[in-house]
Formats: sequence, C-alpha cells, structure tokens
Amino acid sequence: MFHEITDSQLAKRRTRRIAVTCAVACVLVAAFLIVGALQTHAREQGAAALRESIINAAKQCCAIEGSYPSTLEHLEEHYGVVVNDDDYVVSYESFADNVMPTVVVTPR
Repeated sequence: MFHEITDSQLAKRRTRRIAVTCAVACVLVAAFLIVGALQTHAREQGAAALRESIINAAKQCCAIEGSYPSTLEHLEEHYGVVVNDDDYVVSYESFADNVMPTVVVTPR
C-alpha cells in the first residue's frame, strides 16, 4: 500500500511549510516589537516615579528645615532618595532656598 506523492501534493506541502514559517516569523517579530515597547514604557514610568519622589522629598525637606535643598545629594543623604545613575540622568537645579527646584529625569 505504497502511494506515491504527486507533484501537486509536494507543491501543497511546500506552500504550507512556507506559510507556517512566515507566520512564525511574523509572530516572533511582533513579540520582539511588543517587548521593546513595554520596556520603553516601563523606563518612562520609572523616570516619572523618580521625579515625583525627588519632588516629594524636596517638599518634605522644605517643611522640616524651612528651605528647599540646594543639591540632590542632600536628599539622597537625609531623605532616602535613591537614584539609579545607570538608568536615569537627573537634572536638579535649585535657584534659591525658597523656590521649588527644577527636576528633570531622563531615561538613558
């Protein structure tokens, strides 16, 4: 009971294999793009959370000490702010002791 495979059956198999290979490749590319977008979103959310924590610590410092801190290091030493320098660039500019500092956090 041996049946020979015809040329049309071989062509159908070949077409099916190509279609499956293309579908798998498309799924892998889509997964790669989704993971990249999620990582970018997570970095941006982390930067926003870090900025908020720096601003909140500066407000707390102003309430306790009577003036805003002049440096970010003061917040790190006395108010528990932790900055991941490998992932974020933080610009902390203090104009005067009674003016809220400008804080910009940028993901690397």
